[in-house]
Amino acid sequence: MEDGAGGLLTALADLPDPRARRGVRHRLVTVVAAAVCAVVAGYRSYTAIGEWVADLPADTAVLLGIDASRRPSEAMIRRLLQALDPEVLAVVIGTWLAGCTPAAPAGSSRAIAVDGKTIRGSRTGDTTARHVLAAADQASGVVLASTDVNGKTNEITRFAPLLDQIPDLHGVVVTADALHCQREHVAYLAERGAHWILTVKGNQPSLHHQLAALPWRAVPDADRDTCRGHGRREIRTLKILSVSTGIDFPHAAQALQIRRRRRRLDQPKRFTTETVYAITDLLVHQARPAQLASWIRGHWSIENRVHWVRDVTYDEDRSQIRTGTGPQVMAALRNAAIGALRQAGVTNIAAGNRHHARDSNRPLALLGIT
Repeated sequence: MEDGAGGLLTALADLPDPRARRGVRHRLVTVVAAAVCAVVAGYRSYTAIGEWVADLPADTAVLLGIDASRRPSEAMIRRLLQALDPEVLAVVIGTWLAGCTPAAPAGSSRAIAVDGKTIRGSRTGDTTARHVLAAADQASGVVLASTDVNGKTNEITRFAPLLDQIPDLHGVVVTADALHCQREHVAYLAERGAHWILTVKGNQPSLHHQLAALPWRAVPDADRDTCRGHGRREIRTLKILSVSTGIDFPHAAQALQIRRRRRRLDQPKRFTTETVYAITDLLVHQARPAQLASWIRGHWSIENRVHWVRDVTYDEDRSQIRTGTGPQVMAALRNAAIGALRQAGVTNIAAGNRHHARDSNRPLALLGIT
């Protein structure tokens, strides 16, 4: 992480400082870097971040660029984070994390999952909860781009601005849920040279009907996978049909039927079956069935490895941070911390937080601040 972290500190220097130049005592890069370190250690609030800074040993504070005898207060940290531009911060952090993320192995493509999350604790009596749309690398679970979805827009209109943050999408496979099964989206991805796999549900009734009417009974399983966990057994099958004609959707090359059959281990005779359809522009020679199945399953990595962690480990949905751009800024800081820990090989983020909380030098070492 050292090279990437150095890049982060360099990139943070380009963040526009919302404060008036007169009277600034603490550099913006110092305060934001300290906040990321505190979040790496599991600290969740402005108060906790301020306490982490206050408890830093003098030599550690100096490494961060903090005058040990004149440290930033909790109130100052809070005001600055609430005033930051979350879009610019998200781009900086996404660029840093992308630079640290290993390229896809030779012969395979990088897959990026797009999904949104509501920051439920940010709701007030006068405003709805903030909503953030993110794009995460499936293999690493690292958020590469993030954008705010305010009350005047929705996820659909923010899809292209989100992916605009990623400079090169050529050859990348983008996965998204049914909300993003939009003709404008596939036209955008085609212009960027990206491939896509999109779930199809009731929001596209005509397309869903066309897919369901295909002769799936005559099609053998192209891939089959069985897994056990969380007290249940699941069998997943994938069927594939080429769709050169009959499917009214631009650039569609193959139709996919995903069937999930689940049963609880304590109720072996009771099964539930779910059938989902998807479409992709990938041709037969561009992706093997097992790879398609892996990307479809991998789409939920953003939910399991990012959103779930922010909700459960960082207790995001109960956060009391609501003022200014604070909710989106804190979401970006959590993405930075989770990404840094993931790239260091940490699989249990809560355990990683505890490890870095035991020694204030450890977050700095993780981020290459030495």
